[in-house]
Amino acid sequence: MLALHAAPMAASSFEQLANELAAEYTVLTMDPRGIAHSTVADRGADVTPETRADDLARVIEHVDAGPAAVLGSSGGAVSALALAQQRPDLAPTVIAHEPPLAELLPDRLELRRSHEANRETYLSGDRLGYWKQFLATAGIEMPDEAVEEIFGGDLPEADARDERYFVERMELPATYWRPDIAVLRETPTRVLIGIGGESAGQFCDRTSRALAEELSTEPVLFPGGHTGFVDEPGAFAACLREVLAKAS
Repeated sequence: MLALHAAPMAASSFEQLANELAAEYTVLTMDPRGIAHSTVADRGADVTPETRADDLARVIEHVDAGPAAVLGSSGGAVSALALAQQRPDLAPTVIAHEPPLAELLPDRLELRRSHEANRETYLSGDRLGYWKQFLATAGIEMPDEAVEEIFGGDLPEADARDERYFVERMELPATYWRPDIAVLRETPTRVLIGIGGESAGQFCDRTSRALAEELSTEPVLFPGGHTGFVDEPGAFAACLREVLAKAS
């Protein structure tokens, strides 16, 4: 079984990639806690990587199709790393694609200030300002007109609810999470670090390379950038097949 997990992106973001892989794998996708079709009792509580890892473990067990190779991307990569620490029996291979782990970087204090300032901008009601700051912090270059076209308008109610939940309850707990390097070195799970080939110099490229160095492993380059699995699903699937074949 192959589990595809992201955060805050919903399961639907993996639709094309899952279709590419469905002939070879039982593919499991899920909405992260509080996003899209996933309900949560207390929307005022932070969602930690450990909580999402437990959710993922429960879904894998519920499906009952054996352990799963796990591809986690962005915040989902942080969840996958937490799963490798908590339940290695369920995940013989974990591929953490661009985990945003600011605490592994030498400029982590400056990054904390930036992320917290971004959050305050959003909570003040300036959504467009937040996304401009977010992209700058992430090191993702985008023309102003494109940013305004994507983030300048109003969202449907459900999407607005999910976006706010991400900013309020998901973003900082994932960004500030520090993996237990000693546990990840010793876990029976094979932990691989994925980086988008077009992400060079970006925040998640830096964090991924820092984690790979901590684990004494070479990162795996995947097609596209941070959302390569959405933008280039065919090429991403081909790369993932190769990685999984080598890991087996």
